[in-house]
Amino acid sequence: MSTWGQMSLMDPASPIQSEMILFHDHAMILLIGVFTLVSLVGVSILISRHSCRTIHEAQTLETVWTIIPAILLIWLALPSLRLLYTLDEHSNSANTLKSIGHQWYWSYESPSLSSKSFDSYMIPDSELPQGFYRLLEVDARPLLPLNLETNVLTTSADVIHAWALPSMGVKMDSVPGRLNSMAVWPQIPGVYYGQCSEICGANHSFMPIAVEVVKLDDCF
Repeated sequence: MSTWGQMSLMDPASPIQSEMILFHDHAMILLIGVFTLVSLVGVSILISRHSCRTIHEAQTLETVWTIIPAILLIWLALPSLRLLYTLDEHSNSANTLKSIGHQWYWSYESPSLSSKSFDSYMIPDSELPQGFYRLLEVDARPLLPLNLETNVLTTSADVIHAWALPSMGVKMDSVPGRLNSMAVWPQIPGVYYGQCSEICGANHSFMPIAVEVVKLDDCF
């Protein structure tokens, strides 16, 4: 993969991640515009030989460079607030997935699909099948039904972890004694990978997250 390919965001598999990518592009338009303007003004000042010692104030200029940044901040804040409220929305989901962080693996429960809980460990390199991803594959994947909203709950049994699934636009802290929740709505079948995003100890980098999205009939 090229350097620019590695720097890009993951392809979205849920409406939330699609909205996040749109907001990222929206913010980059503003950032690039401000950077370009400041660079041009800075270069023009460096190469200009004109100076004036008699002008001490410019009311019109000060008014303009106060109002324009305020408008730009509003232009950035409105979609940001909309996205934040969207992330916190929870409907009456028909499916629930509970993830519990341990040092250093995840355990899952899905009472809507199965009464059994299971642990999910990373597959070591010596046992990794050919063509599988190193440090990302696990021996047991939780299933998410396609085109059905799932309420993901997360907590921890020891220290603070973080359950992150970039393609779904999910990143939640797993805190001992507390339940955090987010809703995901997978729209593309497949296997999606993530990792613990909180430094939780010596083997922090060896507790990956792998979730498989399948049709509802295949979940049972």
